[in-house]
Amino acid sequence: MYLFTSEAVSPGHPDKCADIVADSIVDYLLQRDGASRVAAEVFIAGKNLVIGGEVKTSAHVTNEDYKRIARAAIEKIGYNGVSGFKRDQTLHPDDLNIEVYINKQSPDISQGVDQASGEVGAGDQGIMFGYASAETAEYMPAAISYARGLCDYVYRYALERGDKLGLDIKTQITIDYGEKDNFVAAKPQKIHTIVVSAPSVERLHIDETRALIKELIDACPALPKNLYDPSDTIIHINPTGRYVNHGPLHDSGLTGRKLIVDSFGGYAPIGGGAQSSKDYTKVDRSGLYAARWIAKNIVAAGLAKKALVQIGYAIGVAKPVSVSVDTQFTAVDGIKDEELSAKIAEHFPLTPNWIAKTFNLDKPSADSFLYAEVAARGQVGVAGYPWEQIDSSGWFESLNR
Repeated sequence: MYLFTSEAVSPGHPDKCADIVADSIVDYLLQRDGASRVAAEVFIAGKNLVIGGEVKTSAHVTNEDYKRIARAAIEKIGYNGVSGFKRDQTLHPDDLNIEVYINKQSPDISQGVDQASGEVGAGDQGIMFGYASAETAEYMPAAISYARGLCDYVYRYALERGDKLGLDIKTQITIDYGEKDNFVAAKPQKIHTIVVSAPSVERLHIDETRALIKELIDACPALPKNLYDPSDTIIHINPTGRYVNHGPLHDSGLTGRKLIVDSFGGYAPIGGGAQSSKDYTKVDRSGLYAARWIAKNIVAAGLAKKALVQIGYAIGVAKPVSVSVDTQFTAVDGIKDEELSAKIAEHFPLTPNWIAKTFNLDKPSADSFLYAEVAARGQVGVAGYPWEQIDSSGWFESLNR
């Protein structure tokens, strides 16, 4: 055996609640002023939700607006007061005490971001990693892809059947690659272990809960039948037993605490900076999207089975200080990582302004993408995101001719 594990969490997880509220604020401000600069952190614990950070915008927004945005986001997640759980078992929106501590963005930062030339400098220094693998149709690693798919499936059931399951759900998938060579070659052999933790109403016995969730696992379309054999998979469902009290009411959540869940499930490094809560000039966000787009297109073009792309930035400087590609020994003959890195750095500007315009990051909308939905579903790997599109010009494919 050669095993690798990734986990996923639902929008109802306290950390995701914080991310979704923060990105709901980003959506609200950018939809009213595409040049808004936002860094709005959120902390939620029990019945208390705190919004803090810095904002620069021409939009008129009050503390009451921020409170309204936060409450609406929590209700949309599903904590809307309508479920089979008692008021002391899960979060009720009417019980929320919301405090707002938003400051104006420091001019020391904005002078480097909004430059007189019209260029946009990086909103911070840092490193971002994008990754792609041929293991799945989404060019995502297998364990995180299947863990997310299963989590989404159980969460959707919980939204529809709040008389049975709650919203604070975690899943975990262990993939058996058989041997290290298969891991390197992006060839998963089978799903080895599945873990699901989902709250259930008090009247359901643990055996009933486990039987219900096992049915959901078996029916989940995200688990490929050639890899998931119910008779040959270790399954843990609510392994601690009773799980009734759940969500932010019985835990705490903070923006930026689910970076591995949000990205590549541990298959690749992360830069360390969160995406949620930030506008597109913060390269923690836009740099990740650009790096993922490059990595995905490298694999989709058949240049390699895997690609890890790193981009480095200096605060206030538009062009990256570095771009590197690591195909992890899976590149086709004739493709060298150093040459690929140089060609990509030369061909794509990769400035915050270029990234924003390429993916319309200053125009979140229901017709394209909303940052709050990105926070809920994962920053990468979801079809429909602009940065998940395959290069229509064929430039990447031309490198393999």
